[in-house]
Amino acid sequence: MTTTETGPGLAFPDEVVSHAHLRFVELPLNAGKAALITLDNGLDHKKPNTLGPTTLRGLERAIDAAYAEPGVVAVAVTGKPFILAAGADLKGMALLTHREQAIDVARLGHRVLGKLGDGPVPTFGLINGMALGGGLEVALNCTYRTVSRAAAGLALPEVFLGLIPGWGGAWLLPNTAGPETAVKVIIENPLNQNRMLSGPQLESLGIADATLDAADFIEQSLTWVAKLIRGDVTVERASIDRTEEAWEAAVARGRAIADGKVHGAAPAPYRALELLSAARTSSKAEGFAAEDEALADLVMSEELRAGLYAFDLTQRRAKRPAGAPDRELARPVTKVGVVGAGLMASQLALLFLRRLEVPVVMTDLDQERVNRGVGYVHGEVDKLLGKGRLSADHANRLKGLVSGSTDQAVFADADFVIEAVFEEMDVKKQVLGQLESVVSAECVLATNTSSLSVSEMASALKAPGRVVGFHFFNPVAVLPLLEVVRAEQTDDATLATAFATAKELKKSAVLVKDAPAFVVNRILLRVTAEVFRAADRGTPLQLVDNALLKLGLPMSPFALLQLVGPAVALHVLESLHAAFPDRYPVSQNLRRLVEAGKPGLWSWDEQGRPYLDDDTAALIEQGDTQLSEDEVVEAVLSATAEEIRFMLDEGVVAEPQDIDLCMILGAGWPFHMGGATPYLDRTGIAEKVTGRRFLPRGVASLPAS
Repeated sequence: MTTTETGPGLAFPDEVVSHAHLRFVELPLNAGKAALITLDNGLDHKKPNTLGPTTLRGLERAIDAAYAEPGVVAVAVTGKPFILAAGADLKGMALLTHREQAIDVARLGHRVLGKLGDGPVPTFGLINGMALGGGLEVALNCTYRTVSRAAAGLALPEVFLGLIPGWGGAWLLPNTAGPETAVKVIIENPLNQNRMLSGPQLESLGIADATLDAADFIEQSLTWVAKLIRGDVTVERASIDRTEEAWEAAVARGRAIADGKVHGAAPAPYRALELLSAARTSSKAEGFAAEDEALADLVMSEELRAGLYAFDLTQRRAKRPAGAPDRELARPVTKVGVVGAGLMASQLALLFLRRLEVPVVMTDLDQERVNRGVGYVHGEVDKLLGKGRLSADHANRLKGLVSGSTDQAVFADADFVIEAVFEEMDVKKQVLGQLESVVSAECVLATNTSSLSVSEMASALKAPGRVVGFHFFNPVAVLPLLEVVRAEQTDDATLATAFATAKELKKSAVLVKDAPAFVVNRILLRVTAEVFRAADRGTPLQLVDNALLKLGLPMSPFALLQLVGPAVALHVLESLHAAFPDRYPVSQNLRRLVEAGKPGLWSWDEQGRPYLDDDTAALIEQGDTQLSEDEVVEAVLSATAEEIRFMLDEGVVAEPQDIDLCMILGAGWPFHMGGATPYLDRTGIAEKVTGRRFLPRGVASLPAS
């Protein structure tokens, strides 16, 4: 599918049009007649309004008609219940093939939304719910803004995807609420896991002028509009420090945030910062024109195409896992068992408790450990109560559902039991064997193993088909990925129950074959092996660690090692070495760190900078061959491409998209890389190492010219 030609007739194929319904209402208090425009795509709340070219032209007609109506004293724009708009139509943006088309979309948005700020009467953005990107820019272009106290999903998330707020946001926000607020909303929040704002926060930041209750929000807003028109209320906005020093200090803070998150690897946040910097002295027309150019450049960048691909994976493929069996085969889960009461097991117990709200029982070898695990869950529930996220009754009910025992007989009536014990095959086999003797015939037995063979674990059971891999990522509450591992014997009902349970847990499940270390750990440990290979040969440790930051990864490899723990990394690496000895060498430097009980390579000074202390330095032995940063990066990317090709050939996952989804959700690999395979394609590494691309040209990349 392609778009039409450039110019006034530009359209997005299959655009879901959000119609701009115009009606005229008499304001309360005899304040006069107002025009109320409501955006509504006619679908339920799961399908938010989006803004494509047809929608924008319809909104423009409504605005023009509102201004032309005799006697109108105010124009207000809102959306269907709970949703103003979720921004531009990203599916359509991904289909643009020429820069001229991107310019047309940018100019159309500026022309239409700009009318809300340049009309003959005051305009009001009534933010009744979700307002993302262009949706929030609809309100920003208005003279005044009200927001529902219950509104959520308020943000300018563009740089997270690889864009900039291109319909006025980059100029309007700093000139409305100041550069510090603009940096927070445009740079800091998107680059911190795409953090959103709530309704009350919008007013506290100086973006909204009034926060109103959700009940009868539109009616309350129109009353507020009437009072403002009559002069009964006034809007006093905080003054903005427009000195060059203050403005550039805010921009410098934004640049430091961008450097810390993407390390210069993604262009979008830096283009946004250029626009914010220029907004201090540029006119509105100049600011909008600069946004046009920046938006067009970014729309035609490889980074954006990778970002849109990544967004589509997380929003669509993650909700419809490839290869998952029919949900109708799933059995209900009314009680959950957790074998183990350590930190990981306790996190799992808490997750099952909060999401399923069914009895959860934990076991361990002695009562002290059991008490500690149950106490952890109770403590976390109390924290949620203290933050106001649970009522007292709800918290007490949850705490009453979790219990512990040293006797696995408590699992007799459980429907789903997951083990999270020591990562050693004989131990896990023993646990599963004990469980089989006490649980019902329909009970699913899940293992949280990170690298061991699920098929081998199940092999000695009388009913091996009930065993499935259920690999979470730490911290469990934060990382959304769940690798669901189908062993050789896993039956369809067990697998369907696993996927249904994953959905109830609000995790994004990916079906993976029972192969060494599955997906995320297999790739991360291949990276770790290459990093240590470079260090062992003689490349300075700091150079090795810094080299991969230029890719924009969330943290350097040795920082990740510190987070995971050298002992865990070594254990998984040894498992992979046993399976693939040539590709996964075990570094003796890593082994020495583990034997010495070191938490990682680095110590940290008072400024948070890493350094190698004398004791750790004494453990490290290196050769005399030093690689450059570029050579380290090429070695790591080449190894990654090779390993992904092996995984696809082995059928570990259905398609490259599943590997990318795993790396995004389980390892935090950035959207601008598209996970892994789009970056390997666009850098030529995939073809150089494996002889072909992972994805067709035009998928997660610009179309062939």
